[in-house]
Amino acid sequence: MTGAPGHPFVEAVRPLVDAMGGELLAPEWAVEEDVVLSWEGEPVVAVRLPRLSDSLDRILADLERRHGTPLAELDRRTKQSVVRSLEQRGAFEVRHGVETVAAALGVSRFTVYNYLNARDEQRARKHRDEPPADPV
Repeated sequence: MTGAPGHPFVEAVRPLVDAMGGELLAPEWAVEEDVVLSWEGEPVVAVRLPRLSDSLDRILADLERRHGTPLAELDRRTKQSVVRSLEQRGAFEVRHGVETVAAALGVSRFTVYNYLNARDEQRARKHRDEPPADPV
């Protein structure tokens, strides 16, 4: 990146941009889709956001790194936990998200849907078992 390397604001946002899979650019290199960030009224850095499909790949790679093993080698319970985490992050709203996750986990799409349905059933059971709220 050119522009303001070493600027405190650039250094402050760098971990966030890296975590999202974005790219830091000099403000003058920004295109319409980029986000230009300013400090005290002056453009300091532009952020190029990743494509959604790239974001899912990055999230899966991060989960693999965190677990210290390929996702396909995780036990069933951990895979279910990974699916819940991915659901919360919107992974299944991305086109082909289920297929991408299934491939990474080494399971079928049907299995991913089963994990998601099981979670929905757990939520419904919990909701049924909760006492009704007191009327105000």
